[in-house]
Amino acid sequence: MGNNTGGPPRKPPAPEPSSFAALMDETGKRRDLRRMKAVAVGFLVAATIVYLLCCWVGSRGWGGGWVGYVRAASEAGMVGALADWFAVTALFRHPLGLPIPHTAIIRKKKDQLGESLGDFVRTNFLSPDTVAAKVNSAQISLRLGRWMADAQHAERVSQETSTILRAVIGALRDEDVEQVIDHTIVKRIAEPQWGPPIGRVLSELLAENRQAPLLDLLAERAHQWALGSQETIDRIVMRDAPTWSPKFVNVLLSERIYRELVEFTWKIRSQPDHEVRLAATRFCEDFANDLQHDEAMIAKAERVKAEIMGREEITGMARATWRVAKRMILESADDPNSTLRRKITENVQQLGQRLAEEPELRGRVDGWTERGVRYLVANYGSEIAALISDTVARWDADEASRKIELQAGRDLQFIRINGTVVGSLAGLAIYAVSHLLFPGWSA
Repeated sequence: MGNNTGGPPRKPPAPEPSSFAALMDETGKRRDLRRMKAVAVGFLVAATIVYLLCCWVGSRGWGGGWVGYVRAASEAGMVGALADWFAVTALFRHPLGLPIPHTAIIRKKKDQLGESLGDFVRTNFLSPDTVAAKVNSAQISLRLGRWMADAQHAERVSQETSTILRAVIGALRDEDVEQVIDHTIVKRIAEPQWGPPIGRVLSELLAENRQAPLLDLLAERAHQWALGSQETIDRIVMRDAPTWSPKFVNVLLSERIYRELVEFTWKIRSQPDHEVRLAATRFCEDFANDLQHDEAMIAKAERVKAEIMGREEITGMARATWRVAKRMILESADDPNSTLRRKITENVQQLGQRLAEEPELRGRVDGWTERGVRYLVANYGSEIAALISDTVARWDADEASRKIELQAGRDLQFIRINGTVVGSLAGLAIYAVSHLLFPGWSA
């Protein structure tokens, strides 16, 4: 009986597109390698068959002189094919499994080959001058500016920025962000004593006479209130006056109070050195001094701070701040017509236009790019090159040999084919020259 779990059997997971493409590519290369090996072997087999036929024909006394030429060519072709088969095979494995010295070179010298390749890349490709020259010739700033100046490209940058922003916001845990806000802002505000710093700030403001505009505003408001206070004063006087007081006396008293109040507030407003202004300034100075040096006032300020920081609005400020900010950011990121998206698009276009039209700006950007590239190559070129040698060193020797053969083996089979052809031509040439020099000679 099978394992019946009450549902359809699960299908094996489909390979990822990149893995599937790599697998198909490797399969195709393996197929091409087998095909080329078969072709190379076919050349060797053909040379062998021709050689054997020539030997058989010669042993029967048939064919005449041409048999010797063909036999010499096929014999040399076999030798060339076998020699090049040995040379190509010796790169990756022991020919016929025999531990012949200096064979299976890639398997044995894998690490040295990786180091040599890394040194070659570092010396010839990762020198600061070479990379800087390539970067300068690419005219990165000009091409980037033209690309950014296009409205569609700028909109694409805005869209991609919004996508990245949304991904970053989505990756952040609300609790972590709220904790950061709480520790870096709320708790940081509540940690120090409030009295001394507030007192110092107030003292500096008073020393710079920054209280004058505030006093001017208060005096102006007081005078304006006094000008419109006639009815209020009349009502209060009439309400609080004795019942036996004549009405005209109450009216005279009310008018007198009104005139005195208006005159008093007008003097405060118009005289910068009025006693009330000076008294208010002295009060502020004393208050600032007490906040800094009076323990009772400092303690009172701390009690006020504790009451403020203990309010629900403050304790939940981190959570509320992050929720509001998160909602606004996500809404702006999703809305193509939001201020955020439009500003990103406009700024990208403006920067692109400036890069395309201002050689001086391009020169600065190219200079920054060149210095950055030189710094990276000079300081991290060795690490980049070491990536090659380290990667090769981590490979299994047999796996490395197999991978390299899979990549280059197909082309190496042409060496075997050419060895057969060139060997045949060389054998034919040697045989022909020998007959010319020694007419009676016969192999």
